[in-house]
Amino acid sequence: MPNFKIFSTGLVAIALSVATGCTPTTQHDQNTTSEVPPVRTEPVQATESPSLSPTTPGQNNLSSLDTQFINEAAQDGLAEVKLGKLASERATSNSVKQFGQHMVQDHTQVNNQLLQLATQKGVTLPKTLNNENQQVSQRLSKLSGAQFDQEYMNHMVQAHEKDVAAFENQAQQGQDTDVKAFAAQTLPALQKHLQEARSIANPGTATPTPTPTTTP
Repeated sequence: MPNFKIFSTGLVAIALSVATGCTPTTQHDQNTTSEVPPVRTEPVQATESPSLSPTTPGQNNLSSLDTQFINEAAQDGLAEVKLGKLASERATSNSVKQFGQHMVQDHTQVNNQLLQLATQKGVTLPKTLNNENQQVSQRLSKLSGAQFDQEYMNHMVQAHEKDVAAFENQAQQGQDTDVKAFAAQTLPALQKHLQEARSIANPGTATPTPTPTTTP
């Protein structure tokens, strides 16, 4: 009987051992098979490239010399139109009257072209005569007859000599390409005006104004 008990106990032990060996170690597997957290992908933010400053229409990006040229050309243009109207009304000589009318027509056209250019470049042009041109206008308005004709034409020679020199310099030395182009395109008309003014002011002594070689 004791032997049977021992044998029974052994069988139970073996059965338990077998049972234990067949049982899956769930806890162990749960501990060793750790959950891999999902990978979070952050949205890629594009790197902003530095923004360039484009030329804004209406913003003055000209050099001081180019701006000065535009303002002086506009002021001289106003004077040419003002004095041209005066000549067409007060001149005695038909050639002086016609020259005055010519100045009004040509310089009105040039002034309009210059206004478009100045607007594009952000430069505000003068709208009235400065003190110097106002004094010339007042002085000529007090003259009449042959005296007016001579004084007006003498002033036209001086004014166009100054204009031709300024436009030649701008066409060659200007920094802004558009302003240089305007100066180069307008220069031949100013040279023609100067030649005509010299021939009227001093008949028989005027010489053609040479056309300079301009670099674009």
